[in-house]
Amino acid sequence: MRTVRSVLVDSPAGDLRIGSREVADPGRAEVRVTVEACGVCHTDSQFVNDQLPGIVFPVTPGHEIAGRIESVGPGVVNWQVGDRVAVGWSGGHCTHCNPCRRGDFVHCENAQVPGWAYPGGYAESIVVPANALARIPATLSAVEAAPLACAGVTVFNGLRRTGARPGDLVAVIGLGGLGHLAVQFAARMGFDTVVVARGQEKAKLAADLGSRHYIDSAREDVSAELLKLGGARVVLATAGNSDAMAAALDGLGPHGELIVIGIDAAPMKITPLQLILQSKTVHGHPSGVAMDTEDTLAFAAMTGIRPIVEEVPLEQASEAYRRMMDNQARFRIVLTTGA
Repeated sequence: MRTVRSVLVDSPAGDLRIGSREVADPGRAEVRVTVEACGVCHTDSQFVNDQLPGIVFPVTPGHEIAGRIESVGPGVVNWQVGDRVAVGWSGGHCTHCNPCRRGDFVHCENAQVPGWAYPGGYAESIVVPANALARIPATLSAVEAAPLACAGVTVFNGLRRTGARPGDLVAVIGLGGLGHLAVQFAARMGFDTVVVARGQEKAKLAADLGSRHYIDSAREDVSAELLKLGGARVVLATAGNSDAMAAALDGLGPHGELIVIGIDAAPMKITPLQLILQSKTVHGHPSGVAMDTEDTLAFAAMTGIRPIVEEVPLEQASEAYRRMMDNQARFRIVLTTGA
């Protein structure tokens, strides 16, 4: 058992404060990780605001974690002290529920999400299940790896599990924390990449990240512009705006896919006829398990993909969280512990 600095939220929608937690020695099939960096993701607000079942306060958020193994529990194989590791949204699975028995770990009925099932990465040290670990390539820093463990794997997995092939037209809606990574992954995967965002001022950034086309959704009809380009095979909707997602549906070509990863509580206005005539599909996509994260990190390291981040020390977590909630982060704030 050891005591470490940790961010604590004492009650629903409460302030983030620096305090301390006792971190136990790792149990069977667990490891203890020294946290070097942790991304500040908008989904952390669901834990802070008690919007998910079973939240136990005080809460320590954080599910974009990068660090090093400091201690290994009994029964752990293939991991040792000093290994550089990342932990994302899928922070462990039970192995015994029906989805797990089918190998569908990302839909585990007892999913162990950091910050929800156990204290998260806004801390100097955490204990995690060994099946949550992804190896970090030597060419990626902890600060670069942390956002890839959630935002990165979500967009990478979302793209590689579609029917799109190199050369196909793929559009990314939004150019924020998810979107700026999605554009890089889409371009490096060989897709003819389109960015859909509001305002012409984002066009240069989109091109710098690898996009070949830009559609200003504030001035142009998104679906009409996509059809002029031949119709999209895939639209990856990273912006949390249901109207913006639905506005792109008619820009899909035959068998086109609208992949929803941005979160909005408002319903999407889509008619059956929009789907039927061109055999289009709309489906949501979750993050990914540890091996998906490891694939994401390896692909990013190989192709030069990097998140655009602001580094903030752990002591300033409250201000970092406020800026993220106010949409002032460009593009990901990453907390660092100085470890």
